Amino acid sequence: MTFPVWIDLGFARLHPHTVFEALAYFIGFRVYLLTRSKDKLPIAQGMWVIVGAILGAAIGSKLLYWLEDPVRTIENWNSYAYLMEGKTIVGGLLGGLIGVEWMKKRVGITRSTGDDMALPIVVGMVIGRVGCFMTGLGDHTYGTATSWVTGVDFGDGISRHPTQLYEIAFLLLLGGLLYRLKRRSALPDGAIFQLFMTGYLLFRFAVDFIKPTPHSYLGLNNIQLACFIGLIYYVLLIRKWLRRPQHSHRGEM
Repeated sequence: MTFPVWIDLGFARLHPHTVFEALAYFIGFRVYLLTRSKDKLPIAQGMWVIVGAILGAAIGSKLLYWLEDPVRTIENWNSYAYLMEGKTIVGGLLGGLIGVEWMKKRVGITRSTGDDMALPIVVGMVIGRVGCFMTGLGDHTYGTATSWVTGVDFGDGISRHPTQLYEIAFLLLLGGLLYRLKRRSALPDGAIFQLFMTGYLLFRFAVDFIKPTPHSYLGLNNIQLACFIGLIYYVLLIRKWLRRPQHSHRGEM
């Protein structure tokens, strides 16, 4: 396989990252419309939640990317190309959380909205990671060099951990578990999203040990630091309903 794996339509060759990122947003949004709890949140309020998520994710993904290498970011603070070139999923998720909570306060939504977003986010991330893998070295989402049988040569003669594929496999397992819990378990409002975030943040904290990014924060990289902070928040939320299962959360994603 030669990377990047271009999408050849005959009349045009499309870059895989662009194609699969667009598909991730489109299909993820369609899944949200199809699976959301229509009796819990009117469509107008649901759209405001989406707006908050998009704005927060856009800001969060950039801010966390800039923290990957603080020295380099300071050196390139006036470079538009550098500031706009990267983004992170973890930053997008945590920024989206803040954006949603801010928007909910603005429009007066008091109940949890996260459960409806968990499955669409999983679907979108799986599709997006396919594009990351097909892009190869240019996407900077691959892992460190490895002798494992799973290693992939992305074009420079070095066998690396295909961390994009590891993430796809994990998300499929996590998504299946959450879907089963949503259909068969009487969990409090917000629990599905909290379990999704806890599971994904744990996975990213672990897998980033085999990512070739600067580990500038006491042996952790920027993603792991954000995951650690996010995990503290979600573990505290989960402990609340584990201790008091008869109560549901109000407005906590």
